[in-house]
Amino acid sequence: QVQLVESGGGLVQAGGSLSLSCVASGRTFSRVTMAWFRQAPGKEREFVAGIKWSTYYADSVKGRFTISRDNAKDTVYLKMNSLEPEDTAVYYCAADVQGGIRMASQAFDYWGQGTQVTISS
Repeated sequence: QVQLVESGGGLVQAGGSLSLSCVASGRTFSRVTMAWFRQAPGKEREFVAGIKWSTYYADSVKGRFTISRDNAKDTVYLKMNSLEPEDTAVYYCAADVQGGIRMASQAFDYWGQGTQVTISS
């Protein structure tokens, strides 16, 4: 079992920045692929960014978002810059205990409760 707890969401104006954190517990964190997904109202959940030994991003956030991890703290981060109203969504932290490099939500075994990110125009 892996427990994930996100924090850091909020309301920010377009062009601003936010940072999200996700603390994991219950498994050897360094071997797990971690990712951020998001889900906007009326839309499907979509991949945002992932990290194991390297990072990978959705095209819509490349150059604006940065995913990182601190294995000593069992924590993954998402730094979001140049935020746009289209980035408004509930952001979820997810863990793939198989350690793959995948973007499909079905590949991820554990999910956090989500944190709301709202960007005003």
